[in-house]
Amino acid sequence: MNRILAVIRKEFLQLLRDRLTLSFVLMLPVIQLLLFGYGIQTEVKHISTAVFDQSLTAESRDLLDSFGASDYFSMNYAATSYAEVTRLIDSGQAKVGIIFPPDFAKDLRRGGPATVQVIVDASDSLVANQAIAAANSIGQIKSLQMLVQQYGITDDQPYDIEVRPWYNPDGIAAYYMLPALIGMILSLMMMLQTAVSIVRERERGTLEQLLVTPLRPYELMIGKVVPNFVLGNVLLTISLLVASLVFHVPIRGSLLQLYLLTMFFITASLGMGIMISNFARNQMQAMQLTFFVLLPSMVLTGFVFPRAAMPKAIYYISTIFPVTFYLDIIRGVMLKGIGFRYLVGQVGALLVFSVVFMTIATLNFKKKIA
Repeated sequence: MNRILAVIRKEFLQLLRDRLTLSFVLMLPVIQLLLFGYGIQTEVKHISTAVFDQSLTAESRDLLDSFGASDYFSMNYAATSYAEVTRLIDSGQAKVGIIFPPDFAKDLRRGGPATVQVIVDASDSLVANQAIAAANSIGQIKSLQMLVQQYGITDDQPYDIEVRPWYNPDGIAAYYMLPALIGMILSLMMMLQTAVSIVRERERGTLEQLLVTPLRPYELMIGKVVPNFVLGNVLLTISLLVASLVFHVPIRGSLLQLYLLTMFFITASLGMGIMISNFARNQMQAMQLTFFVLLPSMVLTGFVFPRAAMPKAIYYISTIFPVTFYLDIIRGVMLKGIGFRYLVGQVGALLVFSVVFMTIATLNFKKKIA
């Protein structure tokens, strides 16, 4: 125990003396949470729209008012030809083009279908899907209103479907993204900090001093893991404060439980960092290998794209990343307020990762100069 405590003390002193790295590690979650929290919005509003109204009637203006009142469309351009609408969309100035035919009002008064063409720039799929869904909804609502006014058809429907969204009723993107971002930040910083610290000692030659000590490999591993474990909990605290105070992300579950379950994730991430240090010969390689692991995890673990929509093979491949299971834990505790009994499978997977990674890392660690 005395040997382990000596290594822990050395690691804390080394961490505190490197103030630039420590400042970077502590400020990174704040900067990333602010950037992603304000930058990632899945609901796109005020989409730049070009209008080519060949009807110029009260009916066409009424429908345009409905588009504008939805807040999804901003009528920024009044085009005078179809070619101008095409030019505005091609140049990126407008994402949507609304075109009324000359006979729009006449067709509407005759009771027949009055066609309105809505052109959407689908090169940006997120904007396109939002615009298409909003345009279809506006068309359906206006059609129902016309039927009620002209034919006295009641708006009572045979099916009364009540949709009640739980946990995030307003569909706020930050509620879904920020807990996942906290998991990604923890994963990145724990792997990177551990891998770089070990490789840095190898580069500086300080491992030579450890060679003449009676330290066993597992004692050295524990001594290096404990300070970074403490740092991980500090990062979690900072991230939760930013998410809660700045973006008002709710924490409906037990904070104590969240910290306890995060212990398994931090340990697994530290184990991956030690494994990376076994392969890296210098700090640049350590950073490259860390990002080699991180980038696929951002795509495959449910951070951005839902895993349920992935092909079966990719879905199962995503289970090799510990962060896949931690995202279920942190989202479940923060947004749903669920307890441990609903997260036994995820915790068990992280425990397996922790044991396997730490065991492999300790066995592969060589007390010799590479």
